[in-house]
Amino acid sequence: MKKKPTTSRKGTYIAIVTGAIIIGLVVAVNYYLDQAKISGERFGNNLQQIQADLKNRVSDYESKITMWQEGDLTEQEILQISENHLSELENILLRYDTLLPPQTFATSLKLFKLSTQSQLDSDRLLKEWIETGDNSTKIRSNEFLQQSFEYETSALASYNMAKMSNTP
Repeated sequence: MKKKPTTSRKGTYIAIVTGAIIIGLVVAVNYYLDQAKISGERFGNNLQQIQADLKNRVSDYESKITMWQEGDLTEQEILQISENHLSELENILLRYDTLLPPQTFATSLKLFKLSTQSQLDSDRLLKEWIETGDNSTKIRSNEFLQQSFEYETSALASYNMAKMSNTP
């Protein structure tokens, strides 16, 4: 009886081990990519919710300002509404810090946060204008509002570019 050469057994074992390692690496890479995709989707959904809440709060506040200007609310009522609104915006601003953005979205998150901060600064000055009637305060409020819009426009462009770069 002839014995099989041991080199062919070693070659077979090496091939099996190499194949197992390759399969393991493919599974690990796919798992990592799936987790990154899930994390990115979660980030996008949470950011979208923050932006929707912000839009709703600002829109509601603007309608209250219009009601006050038309005489449907007293100065005391609009000042209380303004105080509540500023508190709500501060809470929204804090929510950005809870997000864990994929690296490609870090810039857009920063810009969205700057936009919200500018909106908050604008609305603080708007409240001050309501209290004092000083038109220079209203002008500064409008400047912050314009800055907020510019940040948001840049944030949306950055977000969309990052989204396109993450799409295969």
